[in-house]
Amino acid sequence: RLEDAAATLGAAPAWVFLTITLPLTLPGIIAGMILSFARSMGEFGATITFVSNIPGETQTLPSLIYTLTQVPGGDPGALRLAFISVVISMLALLAAEFLAQRLRRVLPGT
Repeated sequence: RLEDAAATLGAAPAWVFLTITLPLTLPGIIAGMILSFARSMGEFGATITFVSNIPGETQTLPSLIYTLTQVPGGDPGALRLAFISVVISMLALLAAEFLAQRLRRVLPGT
């Protein structure tokens, strides 16, 4: 309702998003970030405990990032890998949302 009210008062869609929608969704976004961080830490612990971290054999992306942070001068590489993993995750989410929207158009009532 707040977004509709702002639109009827002449606010641009970008301004409505920045001043109304984003602040209202921020608690959910922060909660999601905290939950995903906690989940990734749990997965990292299981991987490092049961699979180990043998470069070239059993090394996963999180364990490689961990290894790079332990090596002097490896932080830029770790940041690059972390950024790449975030970009891949975002692309996967965007693709899933795009496909869900297409399915909603093709299959009415879902």
